[in-house]
Amino acid sequence: MSLFPIFLKLAGRHCLVVGAGTVAESKISSLLRAEAKLTVVAPEALPSLAEQAQAGHFQWQQRNFSPSDLDGIFLVVAATSSPEVNRQVFQLATERGVLCNAVDDPPNCDFYFPSVVERGALQIAISTAGESPALAQRLRREIDAQLAPEIGAWLNELGKLRREVLQQQEPGEERRLLLHELARLPLCTLPTCPARQLACTGETNQRGNAKHPRKISPGH
Repeated sequence: MSLFPIFLKLAGRHCLVVGAGTVAESKISSLLRAEAKLTVVAPEALPSLAEQAQAGHFQWQQRNFSPSDLDGIFLVVAATSSPEVNRQVFQLATERGVLCNAVDDPPNCDFYFPSVVERGALQIAISTAGESPALAQRLRREIDAQLAPEIGAWLNELGKLRREVLQQQEPGEERRLLLHELARLPLCTLPTCPARQLACTGETNQRGNAKHPRKISPGH
C-alpha cells in the first residue's frame, strides 16, 4: 500500500489520545507541539503527564475509554498497553471516519508517526510505513548530523525575503528562477547582502551545481 506523504495542520483541532503511560507519552508530546486541542483518556497517567494536565496543557479524563470519546474528534491515537483496547479504538474510529493510529500495530493505523529532523520551520520526516521504526530512527540521526544548526534561522530569513519577492515580482519563469537562486545563497541582515540585492534587482544568473559539504549549511 502506498502512503500519501503530508504535513498536517492540527492547531486548534480536537485530538484524542487513549492511554497516558510510557507508550502514549511521546505521542502526546508530538500532538502538543502541533498545538492540537488535546484530550487524554486513561484511568492512570505518568506523573509527568499528570503534571502537564494539571498545568492545563491538555484535558485528562481519568477513566477507561468510551466510544462517545470519539464524538467530534478529528484524530485519535490508541496508545494503551492493551492491544485489544487499541484495536477497539481503531475499529470504532474507522466506523466514524476518524483518523486513527494504534501504536505498534501497523495494520490498525490510518497514519504513522515519522522520525523527524527539525531546524525551526524545516522538518524532514522519515517513514518506513511501520516496517522498521529502528531504520527510520537511524536515518534521522544521519540526516540530523548533516544539517547545520543555524539552518532554521536562515530559513526564517529566506521566508521573509521570499514574501518580499512575491509582492514585488510578477509571476513567471523569471521569478521562479530568482526564488531558486535565493535558496542557494547565504543571507545576512546588512543592506549590502548579495542575496538581498539580488532580490531587489530580480536579476538571476545560472550557476553549476557545486558539491555539498559534509554538513549541509544555509545556502547549500
